[in-house]
Amino acid sequence: MPAHNLEHILILGIGNVLWADEGFGVRCVEALADSHALPSHVRLLDGGTQGLYLLPFLEKADALIVFDAVDYGLAPGTLKIVEGDEVPAFLGAKKMSLHQTGFQEVIATAQLMGRCPPRMVLIGCQPAELEDYGGGLRDVVAARIPDAIAVALGRLAEWGAEARPGATEGELADPAIRRDAYETGRPDESLACRIGDARFFPAAG
Repeated sequence: MPAHNLEHILILGIGNVLWADEGFGVRCVEALADSHALPSHVRLLDGGTQGLYLLPFLEKADALIVFDAVDYGLAPGTLKIVEGDEVPAFLGAKKMSLHQTGFQEVIATAQLMGRCPPRMVLIGCQPAELEDYGGGLRDVVAARIPDAIAVALGRLAEWGAEARPGATEGELADPAIRRDAYETGRPDESLACRIGDARFFPAAG
């Protein structure tokens, strides 16, 4: 599809910000919204873990860019870009959580209905830590956010959608759980159990 026919581009961040590096995709979309002014035909969306609720957004898109934490079996913080028909296969190859199953089903349903975006790009980052309820991104993963955004901006430019420094009004989460507020407001580990209630999940041995 020629770039000038891409009337609706969707940039989607998926994942669960409550589980450490699972929030990578959502944090990428937030950072992109804060740093760049995008053309009006580019839609920024925090998809979280919404699953099939995201289907209507895909149906309207001519092109899709997805940010996500993906277990590729690589070194933590490694970025891997997947495109086209390979996107659903990578999302389902080694599931880390239910959100990946859910989004794989979204794509499969859109394909079945003949309404899947003809262009799809998955910008995935290998997580370092997931078993940290209430935790933020690990440094090695957070450091890749600018690189992931650069990949997305490059693809947008190829599609004729030029971004400028500034900001974009995306459909994002409540400010209370945006990255800065969420990570700086986290209680100390001595005050908030990170892996479960110790009364029910005693230490091994």
